[in-house]
Amino acid sequence: MAVERQAEPLVTAPEPAEGGTMTLLEHLQELRSRVAWSGLAVLLGMIVFFIPPIGFGAIEFLLDPAVRQTPNFRAQAITPMENIVVYFRVALLGGVALGMPMLIYQSMQFVVPALTTREKRWTVPVVAGGSTMFILGLAFGYFILLPAAYGFLFKFGSSFADITPTISSYMDLTTRLLLVCGLVFETPIIIMGLARAGVVSASRLTRWWRFALVGAFAISAILTPTPDPVTQSLVAGPIILLYFVGIGLAWFIRR
Repeated sequence: MAVERQAEPLVTAPEPAEGGTMTLLEHLQELRSRVAWSGLAVLLGMIVFFIPPIGFGAIEFLLDPAVRQTPNFRAQAITPMENIVVYFRVALLGGVALGMPMLIYQSMQFVVPALTTREKRWTVPVVAGGSTMFILGLAFGYFILLPAAYGFLFKFGSSFADITPTISSYMDLTTRLLLVCGLVFETPIIIMGLARAGVVSASRLTRWWRFALVGAFAISAILTPTPDPVTQSLVAGPIILLYFVGIGLAWFIRR
């Protein structure tokens, strides 16, 4: 008598997850590769500003906010190497500005293995948006922050002392303020990314607006190299405004 055998259910392999996994060593190797590409992008951007007409033109361009406040303004160099150091400092800022799309792209590529297929489609918009916001931050710093800051700093105490800064101290303050503005304008992009990852939500960010207000002035006090209230307020203001822009993007991205 034949015994009927019950058919065993077929066991199917689980579908692979959209996001990949990497070991710690692979993460470190990936990080080294991304940092190398980012450094190369900044270096290539610096080479552009090493061309004398472009480099010296950029220095004159950055001196213009002070010249508009004090027509007779002329910075001084008190050491033989000071002008060369300033030249490299300005070239570095230019290299970061030109290399920003690559910096953001490499940052995105570093986290791509952990992203789903749908999330990977946001790479190009994030790179374009982040680069645009950085340029807008530089423009805000140059056309609004620097004239207001130097208008206050050059006039304060001018009755008993003339402001004649060295070229290195002037460029150090100028490039720092511009870089801070560029990074501050990345706030909406960062908030959007955190919202897409589920770390924050629009409703939660809205409830935190009081903490954001205090935090904006705290961050401004830390990032700005000057203690004057004018400069700090001009940095804190965009942080607060961009925070609420980020709330709107967080709501949109979760929808």
